[in-house]
Amino acid sequence: MAGAYIHIPFCEHICYYCDFNKVFIEGQPVDEYVDMLIREFQLVMAEYPDEKIETIYVGGGTPTTLSPAQLQRLLDGIHQYLPYEGGEFTFEANPNDLQDTAKLQVLKDNGDNRLSIGVQSFNDDILKKIGRVHRSADVYRAIANARQVGFENISIDLIFRLPQQSEADFMDSLKQAIDLDLPHYSTYSLILEKKTIFYNLMRQGKLRLPSQDVEAHMYQNAIDSFQQAGLEQYEISNFAKPGYQSAHNLTYWRNEKYFGFGAGAYGYLGKDRYHNFGPIQQYLEPLQAHKVPVIERHVLPLTEQMEEELFLGLRTMQGVSIKHFEEKFRYLLQNIYGETVANQIEKGYLKQEGDWLRLTESGKFLGNEVFQEFLLDSY
Repeated sequence: MAGAYIHIPFCEHICYYCDFNKVFIEGQPVDEYVDMLIREFQLVMAEYPDEKIETIYVGGGTPTTLSPAQLQRLLDGIHQYLPYEGGEFTFEANPNDLQDTAKLQVLKDNGDNRLSIGVQSFNDDILKKIGRVHRSADVYRAIANARQVGFENISIDLIFRLPQQSEADFMDSLKQAIDLDLPHYSTYSLILEKKTIFYNLMRQGKLRLPSQDVEAHMYQNAIDSFQQAGLEQYEISNFAKPGYQSAHNLTYWRNEKYFGFGAGAYGYLGKDRYHNFGPIQQYLEPLQAHKVPVIERHVLPLTEQMEEELFLGLRTMQGVSIKHFEEKFRYLLQNIYGETVANQIEKGYLKQEGDWLRLTESGKFLGNEVFQEFLLDSY
C-alpha cells in the first residue's frame, strides 16, 4: 500500500511565512492545471498497474481555492485513475473558503473524510501580521459548516513563536482550539525560510520574534494542554485523540512509499525519490505532450535510506524499531549507529525501551540537533 500526495499550488493570498510551491491564483490556468493533473494520474499509474493507494492527501497552496466545479472535476479524476479503495482522504483548507457549505458538500459527496484547516492563531491582530486573510470568527463558522455537512475528522494547525506573540496569547489560542473539541491538532514553531517575506524582514532587522526560552515554554504549554484534554502526542508536532492519528503523515514518518502528483511534488517509491517541475508552465508542458513532468530522479544509496529511517522515525513518539531496521537493511543498527545512540542516550535526548529507540522529553525540544547526529558521511 502507498500514499498519494496531490499538490494544488494556487492561493488567493500569499502568507508572509510560507515557502511552499505556490502562486497567486489570479490569471493562472487553473482549469488546465486540473486537467493535466488528472493526466498525470493516468500516466503514472499506468506504470504501476499493481499498486494500491491507501491514503490521499491534497495539499498546497490552498486546494479549496478551486471552485466547486473544479473540485468536482479533480475528485472525478482521482476516483477514475487512482487505485484508491477507501482509507484516509484529506483535503487542506483555509477557513475563508468554508464560509458556506458548497465546497464542503462536494468534498464530502466524493469520499473526502478528513479536513486539515490552516488556523495558525485565534488572535486577529496576529493573523493580520502574518498575512492571513481569515479571522477567528471565520474559523468557528468553517468548523460549524464542516460538521453540518458531516465531517468528523477535522484537524487544525497552530503556529507559535510568531512576531510579537506572547506566551499568554498562545495559551489563549490553544484554549480556543481545544475548546472546539476536535480529534486532531498540529502545532509548529515558526521557521524562517528563505524567499519568504518574514525572512527578508529578519535580514533587515525588522522582525521581532519571541526568545528561545519563550518558544520552549510555548511548546511545553502545548504538550501539557493537549495531554490534559485527552490528546496523545504521537509526533513532535502532532496530537490526536485515539484512532485519529494522520495515517498519511505516518506514511512519511515510517519512511514508506508515496506518489507525488502536481507542480513541485515529491514522490518516494522504494529507493526512488522523484521531483516534479515546480513552475506551472514547466509542469504543464510535458503533460501536454503526454509525458510525466519529472525534473529529477534520485535512487537513494543505502546510507541515505538508513539516515531517513532514523530521523523520520524518531519524530514519532513510537520511535524506531531496532528489529525492523535490521530486517529492512540487513545491518545491525548497533554496528552503524551504536556510538551515536550511546552518545544521545548519555546526553539524555534518546532512550531505549525494549526494541524501540525514542526521543526523551528533553529530546523533543532538540529534535533537529538529535536527528543531525544520524547523518552518515559514508559507509
